[in-house]
Amino acid sequence: MSAPTAPIPVLPVVAMPGSTARMRTTGLFLGVVSALAFSSSGPFVKPLLEAGWSLGAALLMRMGIAGLVLSPALFLAIRRQRSFLWRNWRLIAGFGLMPVLGCQLFFFSAMQRMPVAVALLIQYLAPVMLVALVWIRTRRSPSALVLWGSAVAIIGLVLVVDVSGASFDLLGTLFALAAAVCVCAYFVISERAGDDLPPLALAASGLLAGALVMGVLCLTGIMPFIAPPVTVVLAGAEVPWFVPMLWVAGIATTLGYAFGVMAVPLIGSRVASFVGLSEVLFALGFAWLFLSEVPAPIQFAGGALILVGVILVRADASSGDRATARASSSPAAPAP
Repeated sequence: MSAPTAPIPVLPVVAMPGSTARMRTTGLFLGVVSALAFSSSGPFVKPLLEAGWSLGAALLMRMGIAGLVLSPALFLAIRRQRSFLWRNWRLIAGFGLMPVLGCQLFFFSAMQRMPVAVALLIQYLAPVMLVALVWIRTRRSPSALVLWGSAVAIIGLVLVVDVSGASFDLLGTLFALAAAVCVCAYFVISERAGDDLPPLALAASGLLAGALVMGVLCLTGIMPFIAPPVTVVLAGAEVPWFVPMLWVAGIATTLGYAFGVMAVPLIGSRVASFVGLSEVLFALGFAWLFLSEVPAPIQFAGGALILVGVILVRADASSGDRATARASSSPAAPAP
């Protein structure tokens, strides 16, 4: 008989804190760039709508052009996985109907019934909604850092959007809440992206799906399609209609969705949703630069509070990363 073999110890998998930190930093950078890109859409679309463009025309061209720009990523995903669309059609449909189409339709519908500031405030309650959703699902209360960060960020948001003297509108409030739910869906679905569902392919397919639905709405007359060849004023200069539209569709929307869906899997939906609040601050800057709308001092103070809230939530994520790294680096019992 041969001598019994000794059990082979299984080496523990040690987490690399440096690698995790780099991923988090990359995710934060991508999230901020995504918010910066998204924030330029409003100041560029607003002059077109004021010049006679219909909302249906603006949204259809915005989603369609951005989807076509990102379509090579979708083509590569389908070439690698022939069943890509069939396997992921639920996530693609959900992304196209809620984060892409639903968010914009509900927000602009709310904006027509109430001040833009109030609609923005309600829509950007999405980070707090995500915290509450995790609380309900896991039945574990958030940490003190997350609660304080949420409170500080919302106070800052109130100061930034300046809702003083606003009147209440029930239907407009419901539309804005629906937009907030769609924003939550954006972060939750984006977190599912990975090797089997490449982020850029998800963004491209969702944008094209949203454009397809909007095209049907325009063809049936439910959403008017009016796109006159007008000129608009940006930063004091008259430019043809295609200049702001190409910026919104080819740069703002493309980079916003592309970098956004790449950032969420790296930093998580909760942190990404709070980083997304910086879109409000960037929008103030673009409105100041291109539309001569000068922010009030209290709005700068609100921006500082939003930044503090994001830092608090991010600090909670960092402490969780360190705890996970310590747990994974502890010695493991040998197994045969």
